[in-house]
Amino acid sequence: MVTKGSDGSFQWNAMHSPVSLHLPAVGEAMALAVARAAAADFETSEQAMSRFRPTAELARLNGRAGLWTTVSPRLYTALATSLRAYRRTAGLFDPRILDRLEEYGYVGAPRGSSPVSDPSPGWLVRRPRQLEVRTLAALDLGGIGKGLGVRWGARIAQHVTGNFLLNAGGDLLASGDGPQGRGWQVGIEDPRNPEDLIAALQLPEGGAVCTSSIARHRWQHDGQTVHHLIDPRTGRPGGQGLLAVTVIGRDPAWTEIWSKTLFLRGSTGIAQACGQLAALWVTEDGQLGTSDAAKPFLFWRVKGGPAAGRPVPD
Repeated sequence: MVTKGSDGSFQWNAMHSPVSLHLPAVGEAMALAVARAAAADFETSEQAMSRFRPTAELARLNGRAGLWTTVSPRLYTALATSLRAYRRTAGLFDPRILDRLEEYGYVGAPRGSSPVSDPSPGWLVRRPRQLEVRTLAALDLGGIGKGLGVRWGARIAQHVTGNFLLNAGGDLLASGDGPQGRGWQVGIEDPRNPEDLIAALQLPEGGAVCTSSIARHRWQHDGQTVHHLIDPRTGRPGGQGLLAVTVIGRDPAWTEIWSKTLFLRGSTGIAQACGQLAALWVTEDGQLGTSDAAKPFLFWRVKGGPAAGRPVPD
């Protein structure tokens, strides 16, 4: 259900996250209609890519590893993008972590035993014209799925206005000059205390901001603290020494991919791995790091580090 928040945004829940849509230059009746359409679009994305819903496409596909399956355009795009990301990151982004997540207790919909579990790089075979795929392992599309959900949901708003901000649990896409004509300002939460802002970004031309953080998704398993950001090289929770990584880019799906892969570099490797990426990160000892490309966007900070983004209150 879509509701109106105290800040004027329209809000709902999707993909296990709170979602908000800010439409500062759109009348209330039209804005509500746009928000409802965007919420319906998120529902379509979740039904395609969720591993938690027994009826979702991905949940069913994960029980058919090794078998040719016809999928929707959205799930096909998510799988193809995941394969491209796997190749671009030399395997550091790898959706074949579902078995590990479930071993650590982060269990989704029942799927039985997959017919095939193949560790080779060719884990996805495609027939593009028929929208048919054959996967060779059970997959998790959580992060990239939310990034794609933001990408597709934003298209609903773009039909009406070029000035909006769509935020799904810290993965967001901003467009236009914001409510005050200066561009969108996005607050960065402190992963040690998510109620507090630790920094803020100015997005004069809009853009995507995505975060990979263990502030909310960590738990105890066999006496050890674990989290959902699994390093495919080790099969264990990665990102040693880091609490969160935020990346600024153009597309929310790829910005999400880069935030996760940078997180897996850990506190000792992230600075060198950033390259031309605009990234901010916070270490376990509370230090805030920034790449050179991120510094033009950083207009306010306190000593500490960032996590998920949210619009700065006016």
